[in-house]
Amino acid sequence: MKKIIITSAVTAALLTSAQADFNFGDMFKDMKEAALSFSSDAKDTIVSMKDGAVESTKSAERTVTSVSADAKDTTIKTSDDVKVMEVSTTGDAKIVATDVSKDTKDSIQNTTTDLKDSATIASKEMKETTTAVSADASSSVKTVSNDSTSSVKTVSTDINTTMKTVSNNATSSVKTISTDSSSSVQNVSKDTKDSVATVATNANDSVKTVSNDSSASVASTNTNASDAVKTVSTNASDSVNSVASNTNDSVKTISNDN
Repeated sequence: MKKIIITSAVTAALLTSAQADFNFGDMFKDMKEAALSFSSDAKDTIVSMKDGAVESTKSAERTVTSVSADAKDTTIKTSDDVKVMEVSTTGDAKIVATDVSKDTKDSIQNTTTDLKDSATIASKEMKETTTAVSADASSSVKTVSNDSTSSVKTVSTDINTTMKTVSNNATSSVKTISTDSSSSVQNVSKDTKDSVATVATNANDSVKTVSNDSSASVASTNTNASDAVKTVSTNASDSVNSVASNTNDSVKTISNDN
């Protein structure tokens, strides 16, 4: 500190040496006063630092003591709390274990009872269902059998009725065709007879007329008339035979179809 003060004083002297009213006595006096002032301040500062260090040391000691006491109290309190918590936890665990055991026992008993009841109910329902299904199956078989019998009888009756109807219709058709064929044969025979009679009459008239004119014409006319009569008779006979054959074939065909 003194070296700093001296250095500062020398520097100040060098800076002020050019002044006209420079006085070394004043300068040294000021330097002495400054040195004394610095020394006093340094002493006061050291004393203050010492007091501060002592106070800091005492405060640190008091703090350590307080912290130690607080830590001890906290440790004790924590230990007590842990002990109480362990006791409470053990008691609660014991109570919980007991309650769980009781609940488990009750649950097992209830479950067993429910399973037994369910099995009994399921067995009864299965028995009733089997009985009902068996009864329904028996009724269904009987119903189907009755329906099948009724259906067979109905079909048989319908077929019998249909056959009778077809037979009656066939008989009526044969009778109608036979009657129509007979009427046709009679009409053809009558028409043929009338035609022959008419041709004979016309031929007779022609013969008479031609006989009055010429003997050759009469002979020719007689020949033509004879041929015409034969042709007509032959055609009539063929027509009657054809109609009779067709009628006979139709009757046989209808009879065979029936």
